Amino acid sequence: MKHIYDFLRLVANHNDRDWFHAHQPEYKAARTSFETYVQELILRIAAFDSSVAYQTPKTCIYRFARDTRFSQDKSPYKRHFGAFVCSRGRKSFRGGYYLHLEPGNSLVAGGSWCPPAPLLKHIRESIVYDIDHFRSIVEAPEFRNLFPVVGEDPVKTLPKGFPKEFPFPQYLRPRLYTVFTPIPDTLVSEPDSLDRIEAMFRTMAPFNNFLNEIFDDYDN
Repeated sequence: MKHIYDFLRLVANHNDRDWFHAHQPEYKAARTSFETYVQELILRIAAFDSSVAYQTPKTCIYRFARDTRFSQDKSPYKRHFGAFVCSRGRKSFRGGYYLHLEPGNSLVAGGSWCPPAPLLKHIRESIVYDIDHFRSIVEAPEFRNLFPVVGEDPVKTLPKGFPKEFPFPQYLRPRLYTVFTPIPDTLVSEPDSLDRIEAMFRTMAPFNNFLNEIFDDYDN
């Protein structure tokens, strides 16, 4: 797996189309290795979350080309490989399992990224209604040690319509219901890497289950 990082470092230093097209063999080798790794992760995750059993690397791995239409950074290619293992594929708002490989910024993450406003409100309402269950998940010692921060991009004040006296406002402020933990770049090259990443995702699974039960209810 080391050659994935070697390739990504090269892309970071030569991020242009001419260089990329001249180095297609290196890209294809790195991409193939990542696909093989993700396939094994899907199989392992499916053992404790059967909802992802029919996903494939193709439905989970993000495109390597960047969408630069609304970005000041016009670099045509990403500097990382990413895969989101989720029951409805990488574009879903449902809770899932994310692996991000990037030199100096690799991580394991999960949850729901950018849920639309009606769904975000439903998540917050469900947390208020079932706060004891939610806390039993995110405040469990193993979970908290691995994922100490729950949610990203918090609003400054409690969302409108929620009780000001709610004792756990930190769980209602996020706009993104995600968790993450950094991993060393060397991890995926170690013999037990799949075991270790699988264990991280197992710890995350109750959080995703909580979110996906909400989404199931919302869809119905």
